[in-house]
Amino acid sequence: MGIVERLVPDSLWELFQAAMPEPPVRPQGGGRRRADDRAVLAAILFVATSGCAWRQLPPVFGASWQTVHRRFTDWTTARVWAKLHRVILDELGANGDLDWSRCAIDSVSVRALKGGPLTGPNPTDRGKKGSKIHLLTDRNGLPMSLGISGANTHDSQGLEPLVRGIPPIRSRRGPRRRRPGKLHGDKGYDYDHLRKWLRARNITPRIARRGVESSERLGRHRWVVERTMAWLNGFRRLHRRYEQRAEHFLGFAAIACALICFRRLAS
Repeated sequence: MGIVERLVPDSLWELFQAAMPEPPVRPQGGGRRRADDRAVLAAILFVATSGCAWRQLPPVFGASWQTVHRRFTDWTTARVWAKLHRVILDELGANGDLDWSRCAIDSVSVRALKGGPLTGPNPTDRGKKGSKIHLLTDRNGLPMSLGISGANTHDSQGLEPLVRGIPPIRSRRGPRRRRPGKLHGDKGYDYDHLRKWLRARNITPRIARRGVESSERLGRHRWVVERTMAWLNGFRRLHRRYEQRAEHFLGFAAIACALICFRRLAS
């Protein structure tokens, strides 16, 4: 099995084709042949997992690094990575592999080496510029919604956008679903207006209270999102934010979430 088939197995390629836009129509009578989309996707996934720079891409993928980067930019603009994540979530939901009974929310900060939009001084990194990845997972730790912000953004500001960002996902039986039964969070989300907002949407808040209860009481439900953060750490392109454009960094985060979900689907 070649590296392209190993990075992009047939089942993933089939799902990706449902998310990718139609390739541009080339004029007849000349021009260079378009690089193979599956090989380019494999090269992008190689960058996401290995953390290598675009210029360091090995020639085995059959496309120049400029072509791979340009295709990544085009697909990011077309929101292909978010669509791929949603397609895979639909498959998981149809198979009954998503547990909506309890969801968990958390965030992680990374240093932004080149600055750019959605960065800010990280209070946990001596004020160096950084970004924060916000994540909401199901009871099994499968990422369902994500977002990015400056590292100085308070965790509580990410709760409402993440809950709103859960797409309507297919179910094994019945209509599509987008609301969990309960939402677990640490003391960073301990605000009455957030509890009220969740209850108004029939979501039971399970958030540790500052000065009242320890976050450890929720540990048996919250550890899954912390494990998912560790899974994200396996994508070396997310160890630091190398992308000056925020949508590119969000694109790599969405690729990581899609692949985490795909691994569950393929297992």
